[in-house]
Amino acid sequence: MRRDPATGAPDLFAVARDWLHAYLPTVRGLSGNTIAAYRISLECFLDYLADTEHVARDQIGFEHLDRARLKAWLAWMRTEQHYAPRTITLRLTAIRAFLAYAAAEDVTIVTLHQQARTLHAPASPRAPIRYLDHDQTRALLAAHTGSTTKSRRNRMLLIVLYDTAARVSEITGLRLHQVSLTAPGHLTLIGKRNKTRTVPISSATIEHLAVYLEEFHPDSARLPADRPLFYSNHRGQPSPLSTDTVTAMLKTAADLARVDCPSMPERIHCHLLRKTKAMDLYQQGIPLPIIMRLLGHENTTTTASFYAFATLDMMREAMNAATPGITSTPGTALTEQARKALHDLR
Repeated sequence: MRRDPATGAPDLFAVARDWLHAYLPTVRGLSGNTIAAYRISLECFLDYLADTEHVARDQIGFEHLDRARLKAWLAWMRTEQHYAPRTITLRLTAIRAFLAYAAAEDVTIVTLHQQARTLHAPASPRAPIRYLDHDQTRALLAAHTGSTTKSRRNRMLLIVLYDTAARVSEITGLRLHQVSLTAPGHLTLIGKRNKTRTVPISSATIEHLAVYLEEFHPDSARLPADRPLFYSNHRGQPSPLSTDTVTAMLKTAADLARVDCPSMPERIHCHLLRKTKAMDLYQQGIPLPIIMRLLGHENTTTTASFYAFATLDMMREAMNAATPGITSTPGTALTEQARKALHDLR
């Protein structure tokens, strides 16, 4: 670990550079977006030290990441900057991760890391999960009628998005070799940190894909295995769709579906389809560990935090099933002993 030549203390900026540019991308294999979020969080704390604590940037060291300053920084983000609780949580998580890395590199930083671990960001109010109901889902999937080549591609893309509960990046990254229509039909998705998972597809989706492949990938056995499943032609060559293209396609589908389904939400995004599929499975009694595997979540707590709750309809059905019907009035009045026993119940 690099150290200040004058004091011998660990060089914070050198450690941060190694963490952001070497460890996170090459050892952890984190995505560029995740690393950027960590960098912004670290810069947020440095800005706080410079602007509020009036510490010169070239004088900032690990000694400034003590518990007292981190607590003041959390309060500053909440009261002065009015950051949302989730944003504050993200910022604190990044600082903890940075200190964990630094502590593993230099034992003198272990105490700072342990102090940071005892801090907690403000709790976030848990908003209800937003997802499409069955009528909205049907209307959205049927929005593209298939009257044109582009419409047929978009219809297939929507079907796959919903059926696999895939992230949009996993869909835009799909290649021919990741599609298997032979029993049991499935797709091999490449998710975060290049982790792969096998996702089953329904028999109806298999039939749709077979027709789609015949039109968009004729004689697919002779085509390159890395040919994108969903593409647009660019200079005569198939080019993978961008995330923006898929987002725009989904917005167009929602606008079309809203004609026959006025309840369609104004803001439709790809993650909404992912949550809709997960909720549909949950309502059908699929165990959370299986939904977890479908979504590509690494642990059950991630899935449970999103989907481990019941909708009003589910709760109503459960309450009706658990409450015996009252078919007659009691034949005799309660005895004093019975009344006292009921009164004492807690």
